[in-house]
Amino acid sequence: MQDEIDSPQHHVDSAGTYVAVLVTLLFLTILTTAVAYVDLGYFSTVIALGIACTKMLLVALFFMHIRHSTKLTKLVVVGGLLWLAILLLLTLTDFATRTWIGVPGR
Repeated sequence: MQDEIDSPQHHVDSAGTYVAVLVTLLFLTILTTAVAYVDLGYFSTVIALGIACTKMLLVALFFMHIRHSTKLTKLVVVGGLLWLAILLLLTLTDFATRTWIGVPGR
């Protein structure tokens, strides 16, 4: 058990994999810019955030090597994303419920 902790297995991806991820990230960046010039109403934000989440996943999985890391590292990443989701949810509920109680002067 101690040997597994002291000597982690290192996986090295090929240069082709990194080039493919780079090209995909560049394409998604161009797509984000293109979406900004098209009026899609409320869906513009949704699509831009979807593209941004996809780019974040690509960077985390390939360049930060999370897909080949230990289960503990994956658990920490999932825990961080879950905490971020909780904070965003609480912020959005606060923002959405501000008009429920009438405030004098509005």
